[in-house]
Parts: sequence; C-alpha cells; structure tokens
Amino acid sequence: MAFKDIKKYLEKETPFSLRERFDLPDSDLRFDGGAHCRIEISGIESVSNLKAMVKEAEKRNVTIHRVISLVKGATLLDDAELKEFAAVGAEHDLELLVNPSANRGWDQGRQYVTEEGYVSGMRLRGHDMVYNYLREIQRCIDAGIRGFLVTDEGMLNLLNGLREDGVIPKDVKFKVSVFAGHGTAFGGKLLQDLGADSFNPLADMTLPMLSSIRQGGVDIPLDVYMSLVESMGGFQRYHESAEIARIAAPVYFKIEPGPSEAELYNTWADARNPEFGDNLARERVKLAQIILEWLDRSEHDLVTNDYKEDLSIPKV
Repeated sequence: MAFKDIKKYLEKETPFSLRERFDLPDSDLRFDGGAHCRIEISGIESVSNLKAMVKEAEKRNVTIHRVISLVKGATLLDDAELKEFAAVGAEHDLELLVNPSANRGWDQGRQYVTEEGYVSGMRLRGHDMVYNYLREIQRCIDAGIRGFLVTDEGMLNLLNGLREDGVIPKDVKFKVSVFAGHGTAFGGKLLQDLGADSFNPLADMTLPMLSSIRQGGVDIPLDVYMSLVESMGGFQRYHESAEIARIAAPVYFKIEPGPSEAELYNTWADARNPEFGDNLARERVKLAQIILEWLDRSEHDLVTNDYKEDLSIPKV
C-alpha cells in the first residue's frame, strides 16, 4: 500500500485533514444563544474562592459561564461545604464542573508520582478506585452539582452510559481535561463519540492546529487555554482571542495562571495561604475582562453574550 492510499482515504472517507489548516477558515458552529465564545474560570477550590470570583465579576461586569472547580478533588469538601458551593453556583447561574477526586497519587500506587510515571496520565488505577470515584460522583450530584471534569476516557464512556440510561441525571455534563492529552481532531472526535460535552485540547495548540480540530468533524466546544501555569509554559495569548473565536467557535476561553498545578491543587494549599486562592480568583476575572476587551477591538463580527439556558447549573 502506498502512502497516497492513506491520503486518499483521509480526504475522501473522513472529515479529518492530513495536515494543519493553515487557511484558517471561519467556524460555522456556535453555542446555543449564538455566541462564538464564553469565559471559563479555572481553579476555584473553595466556597471562599467562588464568592470572591463572583464579587469580582460583578464589579467588572464580566459574564462568567463556567467554572472548573475543586480540581484537587470534591473529596476535600465536607457535605455542608459542597452543598454551599453548589448553592452559590445556582444563585449566580454558573455551570460548575468539579473533579470528583484526585485519584492517582492518593492511594499506595506510586508510579504516577514519579518523574517518569507521570506520563502514564491521570487515568484511574484499579476498580476499587472506580468504586470510590463513582461514590464521589453520587455525593456531588446529591449536593446539586451537575458537571464533572473527566481525565479518563474509560470513565467518560461509563458515565455517559449512566447518563443515557437515566441512572444519573440527563442534564449532567462532562468536560474532558487537558490531562487526557488530546491534540488532534482524531482524539477530539473520539471524546465526542464517547459522550464528552466539551474537551480541553493540549495547552500549546497553534491556530492552524485548533482549526484542524474544528474542521475535522469535532462539533463540541473547545476549551482553549489563554493563560497557563508557569510550570506548563506560562504563556498568555490574549492577543489571539478574536482569531481563536473566529476559527474554533464555539470556544470556552480558559484562564489558569499560577505557579504550577502541583502548588495550586495540593491538598494543603489553602491551609498554607488561605488568601491566595481568593486573590487568584479575582486576578482570573481581570484576565477575562482583558480577553473581552480584545474581542471588542476585533474587526470580526464576534458574538459574546450572557445566554445561559444550555448550562448545567447546580440544582439545589
């Protein structure tokens, strides 16, 4: 078989492009409500962080649609805290996507926490871990949470089956984390087929790479890093906001500055410096405002709005 046969197959039988889309065509897809892009704030780890974020958003008149929260695990909130967290989200019409538990590195397995074992990813290890993961999912749902951050494709497939069969509420949403490590339309389409409601491509994707994903049959929203922790590159790409919205819509602009994932989401982070998370939440809202200002400067006719009818807001 010649390589030309592979090329012909991809071009004729699939939506995938063989090379990056350097032509950067407009995306024809939109969020419900017509928007090209929305704001996603990451790393809200406590009720205090969430309240600080809400207050700052009201001060700056910034609409936040989605919050990636409890990254270090909903396990670390007691029942009352988890219910209050959901209640604040419900009060302010915020889609809260939580990580049920950190899983890898929490048990006696040590491969993941070694320098080389880290590349094995954040997928669950063993069926007892699945059991506890599902118990934590149920605790979150009971508290009113309706969205989850997923790092394991197997769990995504299981959770989607539970949702389709009505075992868990139909309005629950699943976002696939950057730690699943996907950076192509092939991976994005797989996640979409497994039930993902959005996915976070690798953080350092170029415009042609993002365009290749969007033009490759991936219809779910892309969660695109605009600000990244220093340990993973530390870039800021606010100047590209309009182009990203144009070519990759619908897009959640993802804002996650900070020193490192390990420092931000360590189990003892809040105890060490209780004010740090609140201050960082406020800073993230300011960065969201900067993104929106760049969109306003754009020559493109880009839509942002406060439409929230399609969000999985907590039920309390």
